[in-house]
Amino acid sequence: MSFFPAPDPSPGDAFSCDALELMVIPNAKDIDGFEVRRALPTAKRRLVGPFIFFDRMGPAILRAGHALDVRPHPHIGLATVTYLFDGKIRHRDSLGTEMVIAPGDVNLMTAGRGIVHSERTPEELRGAPMSVSGLQTWLALPDGKEEVAPLFENTGYADLPTFAADGATGRLIIGDFKGLRSPVRAASDTLYADISLAPGARIKIPADAEERAIYTLNGDLDILGDRFPPERLLVFRPGDEIVVGSETGAHFMLFGGASLGSKRYIWWNFVSSSKERIEQAKNEWKTGRFDIVPGDEEEFIPLPES
Repeated sequence: MSFFPAPDPSPGDAFSCDALELMVIPNAKDIDGFEVRRALPTAKRRLVGPFIFFDRMGPAILRAGHALDVRPHPHIGLATVTYLFDGKIRHRDSLGTEMVIAPGDVNLMTAGRGIVHSERTPEELRGAPMSVSGLQTWLALPDGKEEVAPLFENTGYADLPTFAADGATGRLIIGDFKGLRSPVRAASDTLYADISLAPGARIKIPADAEERAIYTLNGDLDILGDRFPPERLLVFRPGDEIVVGSETGAHFMLFGGASLGSKRYIWWNFVSSSKERIEQAKNEWKTGRFDIVPGDEEEFIPLPES
């Protein structure tokens, strides 16, 4: 869902917490009443673990007569993860998949050597205002798996493991956390969790994952004497256990995983360790050599000129 022309995020103010490597303030872009904030990639940080793209969508109200209409567009070398807090989106792809994404579900689409998909407001929901809120993230595929066969997998809300202790509650989206393991498969070591804190609660973030970051959604977070408001990306230094608290209560995403160990290039919807492979994908989309999306064959997003 990189169709949003969100501006690049910018570094934040200085902080005293030496456990933090970087704070990023995502710049917001309003697109016909739909606000998007892009936290990754940045000039100072391209990836956190395999996460190479992190967009916060909304919260927004789509007015009656307005809809989300992302025309068919291609991807290579990555897996998209769509996770909604509110609203619904109909996903169609060139594998023949048609799925309405519901809040709390995990839609993992592995592009591999190439896939095309569209994302639109379901027709049956277009006659009335609808709230939309969620996250779209991309996982760069590791060496040796960039050209795997494309695959789509949906994991329902009820199938994701949950945890609750001392005012901290959460749902594990991908990976291992608090002795739990998510059923969502990932191509490399990945951590992704949805965590809420009651007022005054704290939670320990272990150093198990090589790279870790937090995206603050609601409420202020307290970390080693610093307070961070909503809509901030906080990247931690490796190797330290982190205690995250909130006096008022808060909601945030924890994500990261193992470093890929090799460079990735990103251009439009394409991710690859090879610039030549990206050029090939650009030419294939421009000349119509990607597959079509059954049920959504009439439109497409053209290759950007720059």
